[in-house]
Amino acid sequence: MWEQIRSNQLRSVMLVALLGGLLLFLGFLLGAAFVDNGVIGIIIALIVWGMMVLIAYFQGDSILLSIAGAKKITRDDHPRLYNIVEEMKIASGLEVMPDIYIIDDPAMNAFATGRGKDRAAVAVTTGLLQSLNRDELQGVIGHEIAHIKNRDVLLMAMCSVLLGTIVILAWYGTRFLIYGGMVSRSSSRRSGGGQAQLFIIIVALLLAIIAPIAAQLLYFAISRRREYLADACSALYTRYPEGLASALEKIAASPKQLRSANKATAPMYIINPFRSRGRAASDLTSTHPPISERIRILRSMAGASFADYDRAYREVKRHSIIPQSSLKDTAGVPLRAASAVAESENEIIRTRQTSDAVWRANRYRIVDCPCGVRLKIPPDFGEETVTCPRCGEEIGTK
Repeated sequence: MWEQIRSNQLRSVMLVALLGGLLLFLGFLLGAAFVDNGVIGIIIALIVWGMMVLIAYFQGDSILLSIAGAKKITRDDHPRLYNIVEEMKIASGLEVMPDIYIIDDPAMNAFATGRGKDRAAVAVTTGLLQSLNRDELQGVIGHEIAHIKNRDVLLMAMCSVLLGTIVILAWYGTRFLIYGGMVSRSSSRRSGGGQAQLFIIIVALLLAIIAPIAAQLLYFAISRRREYLADACSALYTRYPEGLASALEKIAASPKQLRSANKATAPMYIINPFRSRGRAASDLTSTHPPISERIRILRSMAGASFADYDRAYREVKRHSIIPQSSLKDTAGVPLRAASAVAESENEIIRTRQTSDAVWRANRYRIVDCPCGVRLKIPPDFGEETVTCPRCGEEIGTK
């Protein structure tokens, strides 16, 4: 499997090089169109890219979590989620426990982010916590931990920065070129020349429109392979691929769309937050493989090893996803049965646990009255006691 990870890393270098080349070419044409000097455009593109890469490397995870509206939690805030992340951390062999975040959104989704194995985070929505049982949630967390283990998180951040830079340059470039093109045509009529500059403006305008689309298609093509590998790792960590398959099925069936997602962050999520039903083209341009294929592969697995996943993948896709050299001497890993805890879980209890975790993440204190009422005390509440609205008893708030 390390060979597959290494292969993905080589593809990552190629992807970054292609996106970087596209960015520089766009900068060259914009520079030639605006100041008659493509080198200046390249220099400006490099400066913008360099600044955004530095920001992405040192603060990219914080920015992405902030965009998602994620709140950090501890073990006491949501013991069930914390224990599952801890289990998957141990199963994957990670040395450092990822930070855990909750996104207060009824949509069902999750993502991992960070700089690498030593600084990473897993974020899940409240809709996911309320709807999935323990085995299903374990499958999703295993998938996200795999992205950390396989060093996908830094690539995602860097590629998001490149895409963002290209989109920004294209957005401003098209608007300035439209205005600049009018000025250029007017000047050309007065001077009787300028055909070369007009040609550059037209080419730059076309590239400014095409570049973001081409960049996303390149990114998505690499992103899909990583999703398959993360699914395989999740099956191995949990020894129960049905958990992830069932989770994907539930997430896909949910009509709720994630409010905080955007085109730059969409590839991070376990399922494309912009998916549309009934449109075949969505599978071609999606950041993720078709959900139905991922589910079929997971449910075709006879065991939990990488060899079992690759065998199931071949049955569905007719070709291999994991290099055969990586599968030599691969030990068989038997599947386990569904856990009794997962089968006995109650959605009402899960909803209550999730709601309490969100309140605590927002620094509210939860106080239980002997009569059964649960009071949420705001962080700026200065009184030492509060009166229960049901029984009238004075309850301490500290």
